[in-house]
Amino acid sequence: QVQLVESGGGLVQPGGSLRLSCAGSRSIFSIYAVGWYRQAPGKQRELVAAFTSGRSTNYADSVKGRFTISGDYAKNTVYLQMNSLKPDDTAVYYCNTNPPGIVPWGQGTQVTVSS
Repeated sequence: QVQLVESGGGLVQPGGSLRLSCAGSRSIFSIYAVGWYRQAPGKQRELVAAFTSGRSTNYADSVKGRFTISGDYAKNTVYLQMNSLKPDDTAVYYCNTNPPGIVPWGQGTQVTVSS
């Protein structure tokens, strides 16, 4: 089954950094744009950062200037570099296609920002 696998989450203090990884098959990355999404407790899943079909990038206003999406297609991996993390960034982070849902949602990776 085609899937994307997230990793790299953890517990970090406010102001800290994490890099998330999204590994998948070459067929996904060669055909579809990929993005990062997150879901905090009690909230709907939201787009955080994504490549578009034109290979530009989109960011949620709340993460602009702090998060960066990048890809290493030789490794079939997309990354999310997260800097200056805030408690409001606490959520489960998922990668999926953009728009989402072309592949099943994975388990996600938990990011907790707390002192």
